[in-house]
Amino acid sequence: MARRTPLFAVHQAAGARIVDFGGWDMPLQYGSLIAEHHAVRRAAGVFDVSHMCVVDLEGDQVRPFLLKLFANDVSKLTAPGKALYGCLLNERGGVIDDLIVYYLGERWFRAVVNAGTRDKDLAWIRRHAEPFGVTVRERDDLAMLAVQGPEARARVAGLLSSAGAARALALGAFFGAQIDGWFISRTGYTGEDGFEIMLSAGGAESLWHSLTAAGVAPCGLGARDTLRLEAGMNLYGSDMDESTNPLESGLAWTVALNAGRAFIGREALEALRARGIERKLAGLVLEERGVLRAHQRVLAGTAGEGEITSGTFSPTLERSIALARIPAAAGEQVQVDVRGKLLAARVVKPPFVRHGKSLVG
Repeated sequence: MARRTPLFAVHQAAGARIVDFGGWDMPLQYGSLIAEHHAVRRAAGVFDVSHMCVVDLEGDQVRPFLLKLFANDVSKLTAPGKALYGCLLNERGGVIDDLIVYYLGERWFRAVVNAGTRDKDLAWIRRHAEPFGVTVRERDDLAMLAVQGPEARARVAGLLSSAGAARALALGAFFGAQIDGWFISRTGYTGEDGFEIMLSAGGAESLWHSLTAAGVAPCGLGARDTLRLEAGMNLYGSDMDESTNPLESGLAWTVALNAGRAFIGREALEALRARGIERKLAGLVLEERGVLRAHQRVLAGTAGEGEITSGTFSPTLERSIALARIPAAAGEQVQVDVRGKLLAARVVKPPFVRHGKSLVG
């Protein structure tokens, strides 16, 4: 039986189309996917992301533990509430998962990992935490809502005390804080400003109704996917997994190859970098009529072939876009095999859209 978030009954009552997502019953959309997408780009939308796994890591050796486990460098985290995005890697440099890590205290960090990888992530984390004496606590008592869009922060602030609103609005990007009983972080997965809010599971329904009463549009996984793809953000299991590494997945910027830090996967990545990466993750914009979808072949002339990892019709650009793993030597023009027809596509550097504005021309 699929797992359900504390808001499942709310989604049912709202007439949401429910689908299985990584073993969870989740809302795909409430009405028009495109309307939900535009609500986030133009005003504010709220997503139930309580299927994500929140994990508290505590102990005297929690920082040394994360320095080994995490490909990004948690020594950068010194201010309470500061967050860092990066990957868990296996010994071959493959991506076990991508996640966000928060610094909450010298003995307390918090990680947020993906729903579909929850069980393997927890097993991996616990296996490596044991020698460091780090306690790994899954916070299944928490729910999580993402409120995204140019008006999102103001809508959330309107639900807080005056002091809480001032604190929330003062949060910098990739910072979080405990405010009025909620942990509010200025993070997201849409390419828009906004907050992700962690709170007790019992308070999720009240917050959801308060947000929608304040004019925030309920949004499902469909809009979340088109928004994240426009923002050039990877989806685990589609754009990277354990068979790929960060260097060929557009995530080299999340790998801190600091001298002397022996994190898991470092040796493999150094060897890969030394001999040169043969593939890269690039953006594609279709220049003809059609829709780009995952697993379509990409032909890059004499450089060879690649494959689309994520593709969709972009509601903002009104064009078809994709992320694709293609030969590193590919030029600016490729062809995509769409139902047996070779259609022209332009290679671009993601993101495609940021803060509602096209970046690809």
